[in-house]
Amino acid sequence: MTLSPSLLPALAPLPVLIPLLTAAATLIVGRRPRIQQTISVAALTAMAVVSALLLYLADRHGMAALQVGRRPTPIGITLVVDRLSAGMLLVSAIVLLAVLVFAIGQGVKDGSDRQPTSIFQPTYLILAAGVSIAFLAGDLFNLFVGFEVLLGASFVLLTLGASTERVRAGVSYVLVSLVSSVVFLIGIALAYAATGTLNLADMSLRMHAIPEGVRAAICAVLLIAFGIKAAVFPLSNWLPDSYPTAPAPVTAVFAGLLTKVGVYSIIRIHELLLPPGVFDRVLLVGGLLTMLIGILGAIAQSDIKRLLSFTLVSHIGYLLFGVGLNSIAGMAGTVFYVAHHILVQTTLFLVVGLIERQAGSASLSRLGGLLAASPALALLFGVPALNLGGIPPFSGFIGKVRLLQAGAADGSVLAWILVVGSVLTSLLTLYALARVWSKVFWRPRAQAPEGALAAAAPSALIEESDDVLFEHRDDPGGMPASMVAPTAALIAVGLAMTVFAGPILAVAQRSAGDLTDSHRYLETVLGPPPTWPSGGDR
Repeated sequence: MTLSPSLLPALAPLPVLIPLLTAAATLIVGRRPRIQQTISVAALTAMAVVSALLLYLADRHGMAALQVGRRPTPIGITLVVDRLSAGMLLVSAIVLLAVLVFAIGQGVKDGSDRQPTSIFQPTYLILAAGVSIAFLAGDLFNLFVGFEVLLGASFVLLTLGASTERVRAGVSYVLVSLVSSVVFLIGIALAYAATGTLNLADMSLRMHAIPEGVRAAICAVLLIAFGIKAAVFPLSNWLPDSYPTAPAPVTAVFAGLLTKVGVYSIIRIHELLLPPGVFDRVLLVGGLLTMLIGILGAIAQSDIKRLLSFTLVSHIGYLLFGVGLNSIAGMAGTVFYVAHHILVQTTLFLVVGLIERQAGSASLSRLGGLLAASPALALLFGVPALNLGGIPPFSGFIGKVRLLQAGAADGSVLAWILVVGSVLTSLLTLYALARVWSKVFWRPRAQAPEGALAAAAPSALIEESDDVLFEHRDDPGGMPASMVAPTAALIAVGLAMTVFAGPILAVAQRSAGDLTDSHRYLETVLGPPPTWPSGGDR
């Protein structure tokens, strides 16, 4: 049975509507946690199925646009579905579903007195809706709306439990987010004042009618806003202080998704709005510095969450590398690598949640002997760690090789510097994760500087780790199947990216072709060239 191309625009609003409507339903049944959990899991499962259909249709029939409310283009809300947005929706839905199941399992096993699940699940679904809005938005204003929806939800999730440490980190996160939102609003105001439109396709045309300096200034402001959200150096200092204090499921979904929405926005404006070649060197230099500063920060950490937060920053540099090359090969590498990184980074943070539950801490000074105590946990950490480090034949290696090939094909001095920096970053990532393995799993716990204290009195850790509530648990140190299963499922999806790397890379290549040929986007949103508003041709 062949699915009709007309299904593509018809399905486009569902990744937004499903989580929004079910968020309202979960609020209504807030006093019935089992019903609430069932609704939430069903909603994100449906979101994943719809996203898979969108990707299939977009890859088979090309991109499509939907004008909400039947207002004429470029007035009103435009939703655009192409291979990139559909792929991002699918990976996001998979991650959101796995993390939700993990969170439900953690709440059931550890008690939810400090984690108000009646608030968590509707807020989590609103976060999912905000991510979907950002990926589907065809205009700057609704891209801003998507950011604000997911950021508003993230403020609540980040401070669940209301511990002093979390509130302090939440305040820092809120302030940085407000600054980035204000900068984004300034960029939107400048763009509208200069072009008279907020529709990205229409703005892409009208940008040619304004002075080059004004165009560059507008795009620079937008790049700064998205650079903060994507944690690009030197705009990344906020991230390592904000994410590690949140509950393990929240940290995992933040690490996997939120920065990637910023990267997605950079890709969109790079292909539609930025003057050709003007900011490519800036992106390449920013990518190089983000890689190196991030991984050097990771090596210096003694807490696994903070270490992974710095590796998260570091690997954003790989994504900027592909974008800054301004080639189909580079963009294809970025599209593949962003999917890989969402899955692997989320998985590693979930594994850290299991380590905290198993051993009572995420501090390297207190951990040891987990290989003997829990070989399964060692395996759960080892596979995604090797994947993130870029060891063949994992998808991390495949994505990095594609980016290195694109850099070598570019041939410029800066591109070759990025190639060397990428290899060095990969080696240092492997070193940082091997250091975690050695200290957490290989050495005896008694040899850890604070291992004897942690082993003798795990309940003493309660004040330092709000996620590990030993007094609420009948099985301290255990790994319940309800938490292991979603973690293992994400590892399996990451391995599937390796097994099916050929077809996935082919989709990434076609997605890169769509992105670098902006005429396809313009024709999809605005119609054939004779119907385009005046303002020139891109």
